[in-house]
Amino acid sequence: MADARERLERLLDPARSALVTCECQNGVLGEQAVFPDLAAAAEKAELVGQVRSLVAAARAAGVPVVHCTAVRRPDGLGANANARLFAAAARIAAAHPGAALTPGSAAAELHPGIGADPARDLVVPRLHGLGPFQDTGLASVLRNLGASTLVCVGVSVNVALLELAFGAVDAGFQVVLPRDAVAGTPPEYAEAVLTHTLALVASVTDSAAVVGRWSPEPRTPPRG
Repeated sequence: MADARERLERLLDPARSALVTCECQNGVLGEQAVFPDLAAAAEKAELVGQVRSLVAAARAAGVPVVHCTAVRRPDGLGANANARLFAAAARIAAAHPGAALTPGSAAAELHPGIGADPARDLVVPRLHGLGPFQDTGLASVLRNLGASTLVCVGVSVNVALLELAFGAVDAGFQVVLPRDAVAGTPPEYAEAVLTHTLALVASVTDSAAVVGRWSPEPRTPPRG
């Protein structure tokens, strides 16, 4: 256990880390989410609050924050149409326009409980693919930021976050996953994926451990 803690401490060196959020958008986690079951699972897990605490700790420690978002033009130009997931998302968005992740729309914006600091955060959108590493330039952006360890949070463990973790490992990054800052549906399936799949390629921990590593060490008050 001590060795695992020491390894995590090394991985989470603020000088070599980046926090990467995945699809933490109004149209994914908000009241008009494209997939309500996923939004409900994230709400039950209090995901937004956990991600908010991690974002705050990252900014305070000088750790880069990169928000990976998914967007889709109303005409679907440039988007995938070769999987049931894409067809379902397009059908739901057509029936509920407020949930459509149209570039520039309220649904495509980051959840207000998380937000982006335009002076310090980066937002990397994608028009296609299952996850953030699919031809988005994300790997180059992260390397240019000096990151070798990625703390990945958001949704979903079913698809996009899974692709983010695998893509990061394939690109040579170390991955840390705070299990209370990710979600999938049904929740028991997401837990099984964390335990039996993602734990094989990433260091699975919790938000408190990451926040603690990135927080300044408390100073001993002077005597007298």
